[in-house]
Amino acid sequence: MALRPRADLTQAVIAPPYDVMGSDEVRHWRASHRRNITHIDVALPEDGDTPYDTLAGRLREWISDGSLVRDTAPTLTVQRMNFTDNLGRTRTISGVLGGLEVTSGEGASVLPHERTTPKASTDRYDLTVATGANLSPVWGLTLGDGLHDALDAPGELLAVASMDDSAVGAVEHRWERIADPERIATIRAALARDDVLIADGHHRYGVAQRIHGELGSSLPGASHTLAFISPLTEDQLAVAAIHRVYRGIEPQDLVDRLASGFRLVDGGRLDSPADADRLPAQIKERNAPCLVDPSGNLLWLIADEALVSGARDLDGARLEHVLESTDHEVSYVHDPVEAARQAMEGQAAAAVLIRPVAISEITRTGRTGEVMPPKSTFFSPKLPTGAVLRPLDGD
Repeated sequence: MALRPRADLTQAVIAPPYDVMGSDEVRHWRASHRRNITHIDVALPEDGDTPYDTLAGRLREWISDGSLVRDTAPTLTVQRMNFTDNLGRTRTISGVLGGLEVTSGEGASVLPHERTTPKASTDRYDLTVATGANLSPVWGLTLGDGLHDALDAPGELLAVASMDDSAVGAVEHRWERIADPERIATIRAALARDDVLIADGHHRYGVAQRIHGELGSSLPGASHTLAFISPLTEDQLAVAAIHRVYRGIEPQDLVDRLASGFRLVDGGRLDSPADADRLPAQIKERNAPCLVDPSGNLLWLIADEALVSGARDLDGARLEHVLESTDHEVSYVHDPVEAARQAMEGQAAAAVLIRPVAISEITRTGRTGEVMPPKSTFFSPKLPTGAVLRPLDGD
């Protein structure tokens, strides 16, 4: 049974996911309203030692004063995201918010699609246990059919809110409640037809697995975790690239090593990092990744199929393969201008801007059980936090 803000509060209390915001952005959202979800969901350095009992008390206060309202019967929530993509097309992504089964090991029905980077998860674990609630959803993709049709008819409109997204700009979010038992059964049946592939929120799902394994006997709701599930289809996904920024290696050494797996083709140069905003279109046209060095010089990386034959046909996988035996550090940046800036301002040896992963490859990943390199896909728009919370004190 979901916890939701009062309809008149929804616009004021939602915020971007905790893991895509910097400190300044968190402060902005906190200042926007005293009930904004960032007052519970995100810790800042000035907060000191994270006061989990204080955060839990704050959540209880919001429930007791009616800022958050609990459904009195089993429900599902349909969320629709309306936006204009980078090709100028009007798009709607529809999915269902509810409890996703927590599974692991052989025969698991919820699958990762990429390896995760090392990341501390203690904060998420402690926060979830203290508040007794899933505060932000995992995004999953169903490999089966039928969900699109099951979500076609509108439910009871609860709230409409808008939020700017870093990848696609303005997004209108709509939340609709489904309370009819027959329709809930139809949606659940559509989801049960096949496995679910995690699109975004691998770490959150990992925390849910830990809570289920350690505290499942005392938390009845720990057998599931809050998730947004949408169809794995071309019209229901917007996938962008996450670019690579390399450090811990000299620029020329990096280029020399890349030359062992790629044919390097001169691509001119950037006068400023801002000019990198044109590169994604050129990457799509050339069908190849592009390196930006500290001087702004561009090199197209044309894969030598014989030399990268041990790697999947993914830019991230091929780069990993070629650099496997070379000491270096890599970080991940979605914005091509920011990636180029870090290279051109001397903060990195180079940035490599890569191609987005095709929907067909994401589907194949789910079907074969393979995983992609870390940070292979950037799904957008990002799901707001705060519109639906899931208590762990029941199924």
